[in-house]
Amino acid sequence: MFDMIETIETKKTGQELSEEQIRGFVSGVTEGSIPDYQTSALLMAICLNGMTRRETFILTDAMLHSGQTMDLSDIKGIKVDKHSTGGVGDKTSLIVAPIAAACGVPIAKMSGRGLGFTGGTIDKMESIPGFRVQLSPEEFLHAVEYAGMSIVGQTQNVAPADKKLYALRDVTATVNNISLIASSIMSKKLASGSDAIVLDVKCGQGSFNKTQQAAEDLGRLMVDIGTDAGKKVVAVITDMNQPLGCAVGNSLEVMEAIDTLKGKGPADMEELALVLSGWMVYCGKRADSPEEGRAKAEDALRSGRALDVLRRFIEAQGGDPAVIENYALFKQPLLKAELKAEKGGFVTDIAADGIGLASQHLGAGRKTKEDPIDLSAGILLLKKVGDRIEEGESLAILYSDCEEKLAEGLKEAAAAYTVGAEAPETAPLIREIIE
Repeated sequence: MFDMIETIETKKTGQELSEEQIRGFVSGVTEGSIPDYQTSALLMAICLNGMTRRETFILTDAMLHSGQTMDLSDIKGIKVDKHSTGGVGDKTSLIVAPIAAACGVPIAKMSGRGLGFTGGTIDKMESIPGFRVQLSPEEFLHAVEYAGMSIVGQTQNVAPADKKLYALRDVTATVNNISLIASSIMSKKLASGSDAIVLDVKCGQGSFNKTQQAAEDLGRLMVDIGTDAGKKVVAVITDMNQPLGCAVGNSLEVMEAIDTLKGKGPADMEELALVLSGWMVYCGKRADSPEEGRAKAEDALRSGRALDVLRRFIEAQGGDPAVIENYALFKQPLLKAELKAEKGGFVTDIAADGIGLASQHLGAGRKTKEDPIDLSAGILLLKKVGDRIEEGESLAILYSDCEEKLAEGLKEAAAAYTVGAEAPETAPLIREIIE
């Protein structure tokens, strides 16, 4: 018989929870039979005393089965999902999914909205005129069949226990626990029904994993959870000490994703996209090695096949594919301002979190889930770490619909840039790969 007080006492004293205790807890949270104060007490005990791999897997499994799980069996081939732990300027899903799909890997993906610096993948896609993020199951399957890929918003019925737990974790300072983070991410990914998952785990000042070791620990735990669930999972540890690419903001990031698929994107954006999509092609068994997967991914990019997939994807979900050639069809910002360098030299640092905060205050992100987003707001970085800059030259362009927000964003963006006399050593983009 499940007893919540006994369960709290077990974890408070540093003991391992039984499967009955974990599943009883998740069931009670889902049904609403456990009061918030008891749930919060157990979450704090978990944060203080941790969880074993076994406990973490059972927690993940219980959360993924707390609601609907996706059945993708009608889609032929090995379905591969991709997830990023989040960062500044991270628009990789809009690039890697078309590349992998162009290589014959079916992508049937659910994504979320953003809370923080900028919108999530769903918010970004909604900047495309007419684009629909909610599809019926039949429309979802048709989009995958027609375009090779579909990305839709998460339904309320997928891992509902996670939604309730995260809402409490957010207000009780219990977010930053590796088992709770890993089970939250993997419960939703496993419930989404794909056969394999490629994880982009960020590390650095623009990530909640401030150190590479923290990112590796999280990546390894998520790979273990996926392996225990019978899935092929790979974690790619990547740098997030400066923003990824040059665009930060919703429509700005979609334009940069399109540019990248045209072969005109920033070098770091293209490199990460090829690494991730190469692993997706390999995990989807369309290549015999990650190296061959990357070669096929690069061919899909250079040949224009990936861009064709993006065009069909937009069309299949009701969007206007003309945006690929005409960026004026995106919502245009009312105001813009240039951030000028106060001295010459080299850009030695761009604090990713500082740029992210600036973009949020410009209107590109949310402080609460109810906040509206200005899809045209954001920042276009003209200089990245290692670039030479002259006094008075523009470092970035900021966009907003509000003078006050623009002034605040300029101040924060200026604080994020550091200019020095000598060119810095740049950190590698790909830090580690965990299988």
